[in-house]
Amino acid sequence: MQKRTSKRMIIIGILIIAIFSLSVIQMNQQEIVSVNAGQISNKKIGWGIKRNDNHEQPDVGASNQKILEANNGICLGNKEKKYIYLTFDEGYEAGYTPKILETLKSNNVKATFFITAHYVNTQEELVKQMIDEGHIVGNHTPKCLMSGNDIETKC
Repeated sequence: MQKRTSKRMIIIGILIIAIFSLSVIQMNQQEIVSVNAGQISNKKIGWGIKRNDNHEQPDVGASNQKILEANNGICLGNKEKKYIYLTFDEGYEAGYTPKILETLKSNNVKATFFITAHYVNTQEELVKQMIDEGHIVGNHTPKCLMSGNDIETKC
């Protein structure tokens, strides 16, 4: 009788472990999206602004403006309102960023940090702090893509 109970307990234990393992595997699976490469444009897009001498906002070009609008991008501010846009280029960390973030926070000022892939890969905590404190994190790396709230880099 004790052998049967012992075998049943072993079988029940194995079943519980199997069900738990399958649940964890199912949760960790990511949806894979297939894309036909023939549908994606590989046209090179030049980016820049066309300066002018009349103190007006520069022209970003019609094709770039379309891309910005389609992706909710920001390039130029509202010319009717007087705003100052504070931006920082973050290619490496020399120890100044924590103090900059502290100063911005104590003065309730938001900024945009343009970061490189190397920076996001070596200064993950600072990038997370930028996002958590409401700053904009922009891409300063021409050949790498950065996306999402957790900033995932793909090179």
